[in-house]
Amino acid sequence: MNTDNKGMLEGIPYKFEICANSVASCIAAQEGGADRVELCAGIPEGGTTPSAGMIRNARESISIGLNVIIRPRGGDFLYSESEIREMLYDIHTAKELGADGLVFGCLRPDGSVDMEKMRRLMDAAGDTPVTFHRAFDHSRDPFQALEDIISLGCARILTSGCRPTAPDGAETLAELVRRAGDRIIIMPGCGIRENNIAETARLSGAREFHFSAREPVDSGMIFRNPDVAMGSEEDPYGTVATTARKVAATISKL
Repeated sequence: MNTDNKGMLEGIPYKFEICANSVASCIAAQEGGADRVELCAGIPEGGTTPSAGMIRNARESISIGLNVIIRPRGGDFLYSESEIREMLYDIHTAKELGADGLVFGCLRPDGSVDMEKMRRLMDAAGDTPVTFHRAFDHSRDPFQALEDIISLGCARILTSGCRPTAPDGAETLAELVRRAGDRIIIMPGCGIRENNIAETARLSGAREFHFSAREPVDSGMIFRNPDVAMGSEEDPYGTVATTARKVAATISKL
């Protein structure tokens, strides 16, 4: 398979979406030149639905696109009826608070796209564009999943090409881009960094990219208790956060 798709979508500008887990990260994404953010909580769990307060604050703080993930928990993408109701409520809330797009995905036990549950969520989304998230990478047959997701009317698919990182999945990404044509956007995400985004773009032919652009950030706390940790955090006084410098540096490679 020829995975060099450079020029397949010649003339279509690149777009950049930042995975943001705070309003500060949203602002950094905008300052760094991103086109859009995907707002989420629970980054260690792969992203979960942010609070209403975070969505509202983000909407009031940035003018670039604001997509909101609708995911009630970490783990798999097999949702109970109760979880689907929760997702429907969250879709309504996100839309009311000014989300430009929604991000969700559901699978059946056999690894296929859960069309019935997806249709219910899509109906709730209405005219708001939907990204089918990396539940796609857990599907049994990505090319059948592609066709199912297109038939649902989703705007894009966020995927690593069913591999641990998008650069690892470049060959599958290229085939997805080829098969998708202009029917849906294939957006590589996971492991996209300034040292590999250009090569991933060349090999895949994709024009939209999803990355976090995070760097270590130290706490402003002066007093620190070394004997107490919070949750799974080994160091509650250090974190990683999206920075405008890192966003701009990654974008500059394309």
